[in-house]
Amino acid sequence: MSLKLVLAISLLGGTAPAALSAREPARQIARSVAAAPWRNTRLPAAERARALVSAMTRAEKLRYVHGLFPPMTKERHADMIPSAGYVPGVPRLGIPTLRESDASLGVANQVEQRKGDTATALPASLATAASFDPAIAFAGGAMIGAEARAKTFNVLLAGGVNLTRDAWNGRNFEYLGEDPLLAGLMAAESIRGVQTNNIVSTVKHFALNSQETGRTILDARIDEKALRESDLLAFKIAIDGGKPGSVMCAYNKIGGDWACENRFLLTDVLRSEWRYPGFVMSDWGAVHTTEKAALAGLDQESGQELDKAIYFGGPLADAVTSGRVPARRLDEMVERILTGVISSGLYDHPTPTAMQPIDFAAHAEVAQRAAEAGIVLLKNERNVLPFAKTAKRIVLIGGHADVGVLSGGGSSQVRSVGGVPIEIPLKDGAAASFARITYHSSAPLRAIRAAAPNADVRFVDGSDPIAAAAAARDADVAIIFATHWQTEAQDSSVSLPDGQDALISAVAKANPKSVVVLETGGPVLMPWAADVAGIVQAWYPGQRGGEAIARVVFGDVDASGRLPISFPRTIEQLPRPKPVLPAGTTSLSDAASNAGSGDAVAPPYPVPYGEGANVGYRWYAARGDRPLFPFGYGLSYTRFRFGDIRFIGGARPGASVTVTNTGTRPGVAVPQLYATGPDGTPLRLAAFRRVTLAPGETTRISLAADPRVLARWAAGQGWAVAAGRYHLAIATDATREVASDDVTVAGVSLATH
Repeated sequence: MSLKLVLAISLLGGTAPAALSAREPARQIARSVAAAPWRNTRLPAAERARALVSAMTRAEKLRYVHGLFPPMTKERHADMIPSAGYVPGVPRLGIPTLRESDASLGVANQVEQRKGDTATALPASLATAASFDPAIAFAGGAMIGAEARAKTFNVLLAGGVNLTRDAWNGRNFEYLGEDPLLAGLMAAESIRGVQTNNIVSTVKHFALNSQETGRTILDARIDEKALRESDLLAFKIAIDGGKPGSVMCAYNKIGGDWACENRFLLTDVLRSEWRYPGFVMSDWGAVHTTEKAALAGLDQESGQELDKAIYFGGPLADAVTSGRVPARRLDEMVERILTGVISSGLYDHPTPTAMQPIDFAAHAEVAQRAAEAGIVLLKNERNVLPFAKTAKRIVLIGGHADVGVLSGGGSSQVRSVGGVPIEIPLKDGAAASFARITYHSSAPLRAIRAAAPNADVRFVDGSDPIAAAAAARDADVAIIFATHWQTEAQDSSVSLPDGQDALISAVAKANPKSVVVLETGGPVLMPWAADVAGIVQAWYPGQRGGEAIARVVFGDVDASGRLPISFPRTIEQLPRPKPVLPAGTTSLSDAASNAGSGDAVAPPYPVPYGEGANVGYRWYAARGDRPLFPFGYGLSYTRFRFGDIRFIGGARPGASVTVTNTGTRPGVAVPQLYATGPDGTPLRLAAFRRVTLAPGETTRISLAADPRVLARWAAGQGWAVAAGRYHLAIATDATREVASDDVTVAGVSLATH
C-alpha cells in the first residue's frame, strides 16, 4: 500500500478494510474508503450521520427509531439487561446498539440488572443546585457517566431541568430549582460531564413536566412569552452549554398537544429557532400517535412496551410506504439520532461489551463533596452550630439516623454501594408499581460517633415524642432528623408526615438548643421554626450523606449551600395553594390520577400556570411577599465583607465586588447579581459566583449579567435586550441587597439560535 494511500485513509478517519490486502489494487481500496465518509472524523457530525443513513436499508432505519423496554419486552437479545431501554444497532455500519439507563443521580438499578449490581448515588439534584457551583455539577455528571460506560451503557437519561413551579411536585428533588439561569447552567455542566465519557446524555423533560399527579393527562396552560422566559429559557441555557445528544419530551400536554407531538416545541422552537442538531426521544409511555408525532418532530419512541401501541414500528412503516409520512422524514429522524450518537463521541469510541472496573472509592468522594457543598444552614441561633467535638452527651432522634439517609423514589433510584438498610415497598398509590422507600447505608449515627469519639452518642427512634423529649433534655446536643419522602409518579403534601412536627416541638421544648436536620426532596412547612436553635437542609444527601452531615454540623467544612428554591411560610403563599387535580382524583397519591396514559382521548385536565414567568422568588417579589427562607439564602460559619462594589452599564452590564472573609474559619461566599429591567417585571438572577476564602483572605470578582436573562421575547420580533435603565443589585439572596445602582444598558437583539 502506498504512503499516499495510507495518508488518505488516515485523513478520512478510517482504516483499510480487513478484507483488502496490500496486494489489491489501490483504486479498489480508495473506493472502499470513499464509500464510508461517516468514518471521517473531520466532517461535521450531521454530515457523517447523513452519509450513514444513505447506506442504511429502510428496515434498518425503521428499527432505529423505536426502543425496547427490557423488563417488559418479549423480544430478546443476548446483550440485553433489564434496564431502561435498548435499541438494536447496525453492526455492519458500526452503528451502536443503544443501551439506556436512568438517571441524573447515578446509574439507576432499581430493577437489579446483574447480581450484586450497585452504583454510586449522588445527592438530590437540588443539593447539587444548592452548591451554586457548576464544577460540582460537572464532576457529578462525569462520575455517573463513567459508571454508566463501565456498566456498558451508552445513553444516560439524565439532565432534568424542569423548573419548580409547585412545592409538592414529587420529582422536584431530581431537578435544579426555580431559576432558569441557575438550573440551566448547572444542567449544562452535568450534561457536559456525562458526555466526556463518549456517551449520550439527554436533557429532560421538554417541557412543563412540573407535577407528577396526573402527569400523563394534564394540559399545561401558559402564555407563550411567559413559557419562553422561564422553562424554555432553562432548557435553552442547558442545551447551549451542555450540547446534549438528545432531548427527552415530556408526558403532559402543552396548550392542547402532547409534548411528544407538539410541533411548536419540537420543530418551531427546538429545530427552527434553536437549531438543535441532536434527536428527540420520548419519555417512556409518552407517545400517542404515529403520524402526528413523527411530523411534529419526535425522532425516537422510547420504552415502546409502555405505549398503547408501538407507534414507530409497523404503523410508521405503513405510513412511510403510503407517503403519509415522507421517506425523507424517516431519514431525518435517523440522521438526528446518529448526529447525537456521533457528536457525543459514542460512534468513534464504542462502549465496552463487558463490565469494566469502577473506582467506587473515588466516586464516593465525588458524591460526598456534592453533598457537603449543597447542605444549607437555614438557622443558627446563638451559634449553636457547629457543634463542639468536646460535647459529652449527644442524642440523635428519628429519621432512621441509626442506619442511613433517605433517598428519593422512582426511576432515578440508585441501589448504592454499601447496601440498602431499609427498603419499604409501596402498597398503594400511583408510584406503587415501581417505587419504594429506600435508604442509603450511610448512618449519621456512625459518622457522628466517628466525629466525636469521646462523646456518649445515642439514638432514639422518635416514635414516642415523650421519650424523645426526655432523651433530649439530658443531652448537650440534640439533633432531630426529619424526613419527607417524595417520588416520581405522584406528588405529596408539603407538611412533614407521621407526626414529625409534634416530635420536633416536643424535643425543642425539652432542649432549646435542638437542631433539626431535614432530609427532604424540596420545601416543607416548618411550624416549629421559631422554637429550634438550628435548621440544616440536607436534601436527599446520597450514599455518603451521613458523613457529609457530620462534617458540616461539626464544622469540618463550612455550611456553604444556598437555596435553589424558596421555602414558603404558609401554603397560602404558593401560586396554587391547592393542587389542581384530575376529575375523580381524591389525593396527590391517587393511582387513578395517571390512568389512561396511553389514551389520546383522555378527558381534558387543564392546569393553568397563572404565575407565568414569575416562578419562585419572582412570584414572591411580584406580590411584595416574603417566604420563610428565600431563594439564594444560606448561612455560613464565618463572616464576609463585600466592598468596593462597582456597577457597569452599556453593552456588557454587570458588577465587580471585593469579598473578604472577616471571620476565623475558612468559608464560602456566594455573591449573586440580580437585575430588574425597565419593563417593571420582578428581579431576575443574572449572575452568581461561589468563592472559597481562608480567614482574612480577600478576592475580587466580576459578575457579568447574562444577556439571555436580561432579554425579553416578543412575538414576531424574537429576543432583545431593551435599552434603558436597569436596577442591578449585589445580594446574598433574592431578598437581601448588599448594594445596588441604576445603570443604562444598551439595547441589542439576540439571535434565536
